[in-house]
Amino acid sequence: MTEICKYLRVSNVNVYKWIDTHGIPAHRMGRFWKFKKSHVDAWVESGGAAEPGLGTEKP
Repeated sequence: MTEICKYLRVSNVNVYKWIDTHGIPAHRMGRFWKFKKSHVDAWVESGGAAEPGLGTEKP
């Protein structure tokens, strides 16, 4: 978990939140979470980490 946190420059709290609510691509193996960098990169590029509604308000 610490490797993906360092890579994304976020806390583990954010990563757990993204696993639960935003569908970050991850696989659980026992008590450990595994992430494939290319899948996480694609998820980020597609806006997976964006909060719903942010940046969509019209003046």
